[in-house]
Amino acid sequence: MSFNNSSNSSEGLFDLVEIANPSPVRFWLFLLFNTPSIVCASCVIIHIIFNRTQRRALHNHCVLLILIFNLPIQLIDINLQIIFFHYGSVQPPLPSVCLIWWYIDYACYLGSMILMAWLAVERHILIFHDRWISNQRRCFLLHYAPMIIIAACILLFYLVNIFLLPCQNTFDYTLPICGENPCFESDAFPSKWESIVNGILPITLETFASVSFVIRVQLQSRRLSRLPQWRKTRRLTIQLSLMSAINICFNIPSCLISFAHYCGLPSQYGSQIQVYFTFLAYFITFLFPFVSLCQLPELRKRIKTKIFFLPPQHQSQIARVAPTLRRTQMPTVQ
Repeated sequence: MSFNNSSNSSEGLFDLVEIANPSPVRFWLFLLFNTPSIVCASCVIIHIIFNRTQRRALHNHCVLLILIFNLPIQLIDINLQIIFFHYGSVQPPLPSVCLIWWYIDYACYLGSMILMAWLAVERHILIFHDRWISNQRRCFLLHYAPMIIIAACILLFYLVNIFLLPCQNTFDYTLPICGENPCFESDAFPSKWESIVNGILPITLETFASVSFVIRVQLQSRRLSRLPQWRKTRRLTIQLSLMSAINICFNIPSCLISFAHYCGLPSQYGSQIQVYFTFLAYFITFLFPFVSLCQLPELRKRIKTKIFFLPPQHQSQIARVAPTLRRTQMPTVQ
């Protein structure tokens, strides 16, 4: 789960990972974080799909697609990592396992990162330019079509370059992700496309879109606070801020190092920093479902009651009795 490393030394990269983070530590970290993350992601996906109100809410669609992209990482990629940390080698040591592992690691992770950039841009449309999607045609062109194109292009790009490109792959079963050195990275065009278009540009776009969105909300908070959907806007702003903060903090150092390598920085500089952030990038996948949950208060209550067995909190209601004047007929004195 990394950008195209300009140093072209995957073996050195993973050797540094082994030195910096012992396998038992990574084994328990991945196991302890991945299990609740899968449960949370499954709950959010099921809730959005089967709850009609949440399913029809436009702001949930891109979040749902990112969660679906992250599921193969959680169910296959990370579990293969856990098996590797336990046995010290890829199990089973087969080329097909490595190819599938590469495909999920590249396509699903970078696909979710590109979708995160679009999520930040789409928030501007949903909050400040909702008239752009006022009818079905505009809604399809500006809401559904970009997500379909992003998902289809990223999946097709890595399907062709990993499975169909006529070149010889090298698999090292003693390294994580079989060395993560697919042969298409030796070709100039797909390698640069992956690093710049699939890596550097999305994280840069997400940074500017997220920061500008928060600034716009703050500048127009007085006007927006008078609108009935102010609470929804506030929750969307908090959700986007948390998602972008996690994604940018873990990804932008690798982007800057890759960009510096393309600008002439020697490949040996910055490689150790990339090692740490390659490992930390998995925590984006771990934390994303929990951040998505902040927009779903109903689901949070259900999780508290059904999973953590916490009793529902009932608000105490104080009955107010309005004073009334009761007229009584006084007896007359005969």
